[in-house]
Amino acid sequence: MYFANVQNASGNNPLKTNPCQLLDFAKITLAPGEDYSGNTGEREAVLVILNGIASVTACGVDFGLLGGRPNVFAGKPHSVYMPPNCPYKIVVPSDGARFEAALPMAQAEDGSAPFVIAPDDVRTGKWGISNFSRNYRQILVKGQQPGRLVSRLIVGETLTPSGNWSTYPPHRHEFDNLPHEAFMEEMYYFRVSPNDGWGMAKYYTDDGSIDEAYTVKDDTILMMPKGYHTVVSAPGYTTYYLWFLAGNTRTQATVDDPNVGWVSRAIPMIQNIEENLS
Repeated sequence: MYFANVQNASGNNPLKTNPCQLLDFAKITLAPGEDYSGNTGEREAVLVILNGIASVTACGVDFGLLGGRPNVFAGKPHSVYMPPNCPYKIVVPSDGARFEAALPMAQAEDGSAPFVIAPDDVRTGKWGISNFSRNYRQILVKGQQPGRLVSRLIVGETLTPSGNWSTYPPHRHEFDNLPHEAFMEEMYYFRVSPNDGWGMAKYYTDDGSIDEAYTVKDDTILMMPKGYHTVVSAPGYTTYYLWFLAGNTRTQATVDDPNVGWVSRAIPMIQNIEENLS
């Protein structure tokens, strides 16, 4: 119910099951010379180009050719924000390469006119330390696109190195209790390099009604309407996940699992030890 394979057929590949109320997801796969037309309907959406190049038109605005990275591990993405009720079309050049894009979506009543988020607009950095450090790319977060109206969506990418943990300590964002916590559904869409590799995802709740461990493989997705979550890459493999959230606010606030939350408080001590040893 909470974890699934993502289909990879030509065209639009929607989720077959979805436990979330606000979030949704589809993957668009096109061969050279193919095209796809759709409409966002009652949702705002962000078209995140995973690999390949295509011309993109949204709400009648022609953005020309976008994309270019060969895969999600090889650079920052081009993305296009689209408001509700926005028709769009993707056309892959006949002399181009295979095109893949993720389409995270959220229920919305309003949104900005469509706009491109270029690779130079994507913020990067590192979260965590030691063997629970990971590299992030922020695509669409609160305050990142001033003057643009975004209803709910928050979108980014994370690369978790070989053997490392990500989103650790596990956290939740299940209840609206600002400034301490903000309710948000979340999904992780995974890729793995090399693509025959794997990782693990742990997903659970305080009351134990959900307590699952999943094998993360290329083109899988974890759907989280509530609860704690964390990911680890198997040694020898790098895990990528596209993360996207939606709630009643775009202000993010999380609560660590109290049983392991002490690890966050140890980060300054670990950093001091590593600096003194370097």
